[in-house]
Amino acid sequence: MTLASLSALGIVTAAVVFILAFLAHVAEWATLRGVDDAASAAPVPAVPVSAAVPAEAVRVGAAPVGAGSTTQEAGARGPEVSHGAGEAAVTRSETWGRMGLNLTVIGAICQVVGVVCRGLAAHRAPWGNMYEFVTTALLFVVIAYLVLMIRQNVRWLGIGVTALMAIGNGLAATVLYVGIAPLVPALHSVWFVVHIVAACLAAAALNVGAIASILFLVKSRAEHRAERTGTPIRGFLARVPDCRSIDNLAYRAHAFGFPIWTFTIAAGSIWAEYAWGRFWGWDPKETWSLVTWVIYAGYLHARATAGWRGTRAAVVAIIGIAAFWFNFVGVNLFISGLHSYAGI
Repeated sequence: MTLASLSALGIVTAAVVFILAFLAHVAEWATLRGVDDAASAAPVPAVPVSAAVPAEAVRVGAAPVGAGSTTQEAGARGPEVSHGAGEAAVTRSETWGRMGLNLTVIGAICQVVGVVCRGLAAHRAPWGNMYEFVTTALLFVVIAYLVLMIRQNVRWLGIGVTALMAIGNGLAATVLYVGIAPLVPALHSVWFVVHIVAACLAAAALNVGAIASILFLVKSRAEHRAERTGTPIRGFLARVPDCRSIDNLAYRAHAFGFPIWTFTIAAGSIWAEYAWGRFWGWDPKETWSLVTWVIYAGYLHARATAGWRGTRAAVVAIIGIAAFWFNFVGVNLFISGLHSYAGI
């Protein structure tokens, strides 16, 4: 088997494994459907709640808890299902969740094999066309997720990350795939590596932030419904962190990714000077890069000055990631320009 064939097999295998990981996370969520106070039965350390901590910061779906209580005590108050049935559901959910995480690690390894073998077969950095750009960027996304898993338990992001990985790799293998070919002359530059690596790092942070923003909207809706009806949050959403924690994670991801995206545009401008004799020419790719930058600049500025939090910030973040992916893929496929390196 040649390196090129091994690379293609690695990406296809990764797509299949990420589909299985996504289904495992779906089962993880579905197993707890209708179960109240699932978070209290999960292996989460008890956190004392004082009067200084707002009720929204408590990671349980039960009613507000008084001072001196713990999340375990809150979960023990009035569940609508038997304790034994709730424990069994949580155990099954944990099994599916760990299976999803293990499959994600296997998928990431397959992705590494696909990307590295592509580069070895091409005798260059594997970023010469859209197929190579997308598979590499997705690799950075799943690595960012796994690093977050090591630092803190963010498995609740797994359903979104694996969905993105499955769809992205599936499209790459079926729609974007092209054979190995030499780089076009404009790509022969050290800035080729600097620019693309920075873009992939930004992609990792901004995509994680967008997935967190989407889950924020889901959790926020559940919390508002619980407040309105007086019923506890049910199912897996009871185990997802409170909205404030999700919003903070999304903000930190975007605050990390935005400066890298800024550097990506600056590096691209320097590269354009070497390749085409001008720093900026309003090429479609350059224009959409600027549009994406403005959206994320507006997101961070609104949070810092106007106090935007929660739903409004999440919506802007989702608009930003849509612009990012259109710039990353759509411009190359649908708009002609100097950056048209799709190869398909």
